[in-house]
Amino acid sequence: MGRTGQLTTRMDSDVIARLDRCSTERGEAKSRLAERLIDEGLRMIEFPGIVFVDGPTGRRATLTDGPDVWEIVGDIKRAKACKGDPVAIVARGTGLRPDQIRLAAAYYGRYPAEVDARIERNQRLHDDAEAALSRLPVA
Repeated sequence: MGRTGQLTTRMDSDVIARLDRCSTERGEAKSRLAERLIDEGLRMIEFPGIVFVDGPTGRRATLTDGPDVWEIVGDIKRAKACKGDPVAIVARGTGLRPDQIRLAAAYYGRYPAEVDARIERNQRLHDDAEAALSRLPVA
């Protein structure tokens, strides 16, 4: 995201205090935190049913009632190699509803680099774990 604009705004003092507190707790600049929260809020308006969560691998888009977007998109990509409708294939294999799968696909259509980076990161972690397991001595 390029730094090309500036926003001056007035906010309720309680909101500013909470922003200050959260910024300090996270060790994140107040302006950067506010920008991220605004961006995520706009994305949640654009894609109702998507929320953002923290976890061991960082902050990511997830379904309010399902798995992370990147997981579903990875399943869709694998399903496209099979014969048949990828949405139906993923639904059968995961138990997700077609509308959940389509929501993840729509989010991916708008933010592919973000989702692809998460998929690639997960693949690297998987490959590293497999390599480590292969080096363990056989009991």
